[in-house]
Amino acid sequence: MIEHLKTFPDNVLAFVCHGHVTKADYDEVLVPAVMGALQRQGKVRLYYATAPDFTGIQPGAMWEDFKVGIEHITRWERFAIVTDIEWIKQTMRFFSFLTPGVLKLFPASDAAQARAWISAKE
Repeated sequence: MIEHLKTFPDNVLAFVCHGHVTKADYDEVLVPAVMGALQRQGKVRLYYATAPDFTGIQPGAMWEDFKVGIEHITRWERFAIVTDIEWIKQTMRFFSFLTPGVLKLFPASDAAQARAWISAKE
């Protein structure tokens, strides 16, 4: 399940992944939120966290994540990835050269710092 957090500034899309994330979660939660933000904002920032109960992600969901990011590649300004899951951190490091904006990885214990960084008016 993907939870859309709505307590961030308008230019920040914020999500927390719980349990097993599916393609339907992307289609029903993430994609509509991204498309709406892109219609309202010139540049968008992304806060993406895994909850302690996160168990994995369906391959089709990973593909949706990649497609949404690439389709609007010039519109992303910052990425704050909050996780203690090693394969996610390694994947983000590996693909960081594809991200047009600044990407920062944060451990779950630094979630408040990640929220402050992604929301900063710089």
